[in-house]
Amino acid sequence: MYAIIECGGKQYKVQEGDRVKVEKIAAEVGSTITIDKVLMLGGDKTMVGTPYVAGYKVTCKVENQDKDKKILVFHYKAKKNIRKRYGHRQPFTRLLVEKIEKVKKAAKKVAAEGTEAAEQVEA
Repeated sequence: MYAIIECGGKQYKVQEGDRVKVEKIAAEVGSTITIDKVLMLGGDKTMVGTPYVAGYKVTCKVENQDKDKKILVFHYKAKKNIRKRYGHRQPFTRLLVEKIEKVKKAAKKVAAEGTEAAEQVEA
């Protein structure tokens, strides 16, 4: 089974056991995060969300926080002897996809609380 998830404004196709390099996420190394923005699920049965597939989540473990390779930026103005050189290293987070699973529905607490409230009103 595979899933297409949205993380950091970008879309990634992931399977269980994949390592994915995404935009920087504020999470500790070794912690577990849950991504509930699942756009599509594929496998035996394909499900496409509008925009997200309801009831599914992807659980990932943060492997490391690092910086990408340096990108050099060079600005100049012709015939003016103006030259500027900059470097930039984009931070990223590497995730290990642990599982793609269906979210278990919570027990009906609302209905239970509603009956208790109704009993209090009657008394």
